[in-house]
Amino acid sequence: MADRRAFNKKITESDAFLDMPLSTQCLYFHLNMNGDDDGFVNNPKRIMRTIGASDDDLKLLIAKSFILVFESGVIVIKHWRMHNTLRNDRYHPTSYQEEYRQLGIKDNQSYTLETKWQPNGNQLETEHNITKQNITKHNKHIYGEYKNVLLSDEEFEKLKNEFPNDYQKRIEAVSEYCASSGKTYKNYLATIRKWAKKDAPKEERKADYYKEEWLDQKN
Repeated sequence: MADRRAFNKKITESDAFLDMPLSTQCLYFHLNMNGDDDGFVNNPKRIMRTIGASDDDLKLLIAKSFILVFESGVIVIKHWRMHNTLRNDRYHPTSYQEEYRQLGIKDNQSYTLETKWQPNGNQLETEHNITKQNITKHNKHIYGEYKNVLLSDEEFEKLKNEFPNDYQKRIEAVSEYCASSGKTYKNYLATIRKWAKKDAPKEERKADYYKEEWLDQKN
């Protein structure tokens, strides 16, 4: 395994990368430094403990597809081949050939993986993916920046009618939460409605405050 690693600025200076917390960015760099010549890392938990990173940092890297996770607990850096190239006489194939065979390589040299895994506590467990089969079965469409909020045409229209001024903002709030936490919901419309009820008292207090301010100024 090589002692030096490189980083592609197209990845590390992208908005998607720089929008993440510094602790998450730091974890990404350390995982890269510990990758084998194919970008596989077999001890992400130990690296996290060593640098003081949290499970949320790892989950965010997975949610944003900066790393790919296997059932075995091994991870691979998605953009490894964009970061690093080695001469054949210095290259040592990964020991994780079973996992390597599950990967595809895109035209831009990034890895692809059909089966994703999501960290939960001390384990890496199956993430509930939004598959084309599920979408077709329930006649729903994908919404949100992270493409993880499922709504049927009827549910989307109800959402627009109930929250005409900020329905898109509410979709994005759920999308971001699901991406960062790895959580999924059976009914996203019901989830958005539930969140709206929790927000209602705050909005009422805010309205009362502005009303009192207006009355004070008037008097």
